[in-house]
Amino acid sequence: MAANKVLVVEDDANLLETIKYNLHKEGYGAVTASDGEQALEVARKEKPDLVVLDIMLPKLDGFEVCRILRKEMTVPILMLTAKADETDKIVGLEIGADDYMTKPFSMRELLARVRAMLRRAKLSSKSEEATSINIGNLAIDIARHHASLSGQALELSPKEFDLLVFLASNKGLVFSREQLLEKVWGYDFDGDTRTVDVHVRWLRQKIEADSARPRYLLTVRGTGYKLEG
Repeated sequence: MAANKVLVVEDDANLLETIKYNLHKEGYGAVTASDGEQALEVARKEKPDLVVLDIMLPKLDGFEVCRILRKEMTVPILMLTAKADETDKIVGLEIGADDYMTKPFSMRELLARVRAMLRRAKLSSKSEEATSINIGNLAIDIARHHASLSGQALELSPKEFDLLVFLASNKGLVFSREQLLEKVWGYDFDGDTRTVDVHVRWLRQKIEADSARPRYLLTVRGTGYKLEG
């Protein structure tokens, strides 16, 4: 079986080579880019299984690269930010990134995130036995990685789709933010549950007629979230 291919986009040459070296040691294929325009070219040519994307890049920043990639492909995206500012993280998630890490980080943690994201992507692609889920006007075709509302296709990021499928597969059950991080993100996320809140808010804007008065994706105060029909 061919190794998973990871595209690393980073303008710090030393960090780029370090990440590439560690990915190779773990058995992954790695391709690289050092600016935003090159990142798009490499992604279109190589069709990576995952993208590790820095925000601060020459030519096109990571946010713009993420926006464009999300329109063209469903590849999981892990964004890297040098800022502790929560704004960068929230913006990254809202435009379609699946996860983020703040520099400096350990290679061990980066590799753990890469493994988890690739595992989740593989599980999602293998969900063909559960062909579809219909809740109200919401239709989810798991095998084809497609969702629609009242017949209109929804443009969902991979993580938004994973979250929707998980909640729809467990309709009516309430899950805490910590449980959703473990079940949907695929690892124990240390501390920051706002990742879930951001994805829920963004998902609501796509599946709800009025995101301020959701019909499907409901908040259970003090507990977490559930999907109802």
